[in-house]
Amino acid sequence: MAENTTKQALVVVDVQVSVMAASIDAPEVIERIRGLVERARATGVPVIWVRHHAEDLVLGTPEWQIVPELVPAKDEPIVEKAYGDSFAETDLAERLADVAAKSIVLCGAQSDACIRSTFYGGMYRGFPMTLVGDAHTTEDMSQWGVGYSPQQAIEMINMQAQYTRLPGLSGAVVAAADVFVG
Repeated sequence: MAENTTKQALVVVDVQVSVMAASIDAPEVIERIRGLVERARATGVPVIWVRHHAEDLVLGTPEWQIVPELVPAKDEPIVEKAYGDSFAETDLAERLADVAAKSIVLCGAQSDACIRSTFYGGMYRGFPMTLVGDAHTTEDMSQWGVGYSPQQAIEMINMQAQYTRLPGLSGAVVAAADVFVG
């Protein structure tokens, strides 16, 4: 395993059975995330998993589990959360400190909810954030009055992430094929 000289961590958010079942392009996104996880492990970049629970996503149920195509290694922490922002009332910041991560590469679901919230949560906590633009997804939210398509939601968060700036920090968007290579 190579040394992680960039002090990054890959944070994989909510790639759970029911979440991915409802999301667009899930098989392709899961495959891209699988590739990211494999390359992160091969280059010494720590992988941290995040798993959501809620009234409709009950702890311990088959639907709550991480999809079977993605298996956390025994030494990779799984952070349990109840809010969109993966930092809110969790130990994610501590898990990042444990691996000396200074920046985050982010992927998973749902683009217009937990990915957006975690992206900004990381920025506001001082982490440079890199969103993997083709490795996050979402579902059709029109039943809740949302007037945009899932694809438009993905495009919007990618655009916002690319141009987000805070004092001393910036967001970035990259393609999965360009992460943890070379």
